[in-house]
Amino acid sequence: MKTSLASPSTVNLEQIIERIFETRQISRADQEGFMRLLLSKDALSFADQRQIDRVFEGLRQGRLRVVD
Repeated sequence: MKTSLASPSTVNLEQIIERIFETRQISRADQEGFMRLLLSKDALSFADQRQIDRVFEGLRQGRLRVVD
């Protein structure tokens, strides 16, 4: 199942991460949206950093799959 992401202005980090954990997978589109959103910020808040760590930890522990 492929889903396309809206522009960073209409999708926030929490929405992307929520979708990643609901589907237990991260697609190339999710990854691109995730990176685009993060790179558009001047600085990451502590909450943003925790969310990012949560995704990486999910990948590391095998709770999330990477799909194309």
